[in-house]
Amino acid sequence: MRELSLNVMDIVQNSISAGASLITIEVKESLPEDLLSISVTDNGCGMTKEQVEHVIDPFFTTRTTRSVGLGVPLFKMEAEMTGGSFVIDSEKGKGTALTAVFKPSHVDMIPLGDIEGTVQLLISCNPDRDFLYHRTRKGPGGKEGDFTLDTRELREVLGGDVSLDNPEVVVWIKEFLEEQTEELRNTTS
Repeated sequence: MRELSLNVMDIVQNSISAGASLITIEVKESLPEDLLSISVTDNGCGMTKEQVEHVIDPFFTTRTTRSVGLGVPLFKMEAEMTGGSFVIDSEKGKGTALTAVFKPSHVDMIPLGDIEGTVQLLISCNPDRDFLYHRTRKGPGGKEGDFTLDTRELREVLGGDVSLDNPEVVVWIKEFLEEQTEELRNTTS
C-alpha cells in the first residue's frame, strides 16, 4: 500500500469483520525519537494462538471472499523495513491489538497519508460501531500535544435521534479532525 492510512483502513475492516463494536486507533509521533507508532485495538471475536501465528503469512486469511490476506503482513513488513517493529496480540472471545512502530527518517518509510480522512470515512461508513481515535505528537523541541475523538461521547451529545452518518455530523467530524491535527502540528513545532 502506498500510505499507512490505507493499511489502517484494511486492519479496521478486519476488526469490523470480527464483530468488534469498539475499535481504537492510536497514532503516536515523536520527532525527537524518530518514531511513529500506529495501534489498532478491537473487542471483536479475537483469534486463537494458531491464527495469530499465521496472521502475518500473506497466504493465510480468515476471509472467504479472497484467498489471501495481505493487510497485516504488509503492515508488518512496512514497519520492519524501516527498522521498526510489529506486535500482534489476540485472545479468542476478547479481541485483538496490534502495534506497528516505524522509523520515519528511514528511506523505506511510506507516508502516513490522510489518516484523519480515513478515520472520518470509517466512522461515517460504520455508524453502528464505536471508534476511539487518539493522536499524540512530540515535536522537535520536546513539546507534546494530543487530542481524542470518541464516538461514544458524540452519541451522548447527539442523542439517539442523529446518526454518525448524518451529513452534518460527517462534516463536523471531518472539520474537527482537520482542526485538531493542524493545531497539534502548530503547538508541537
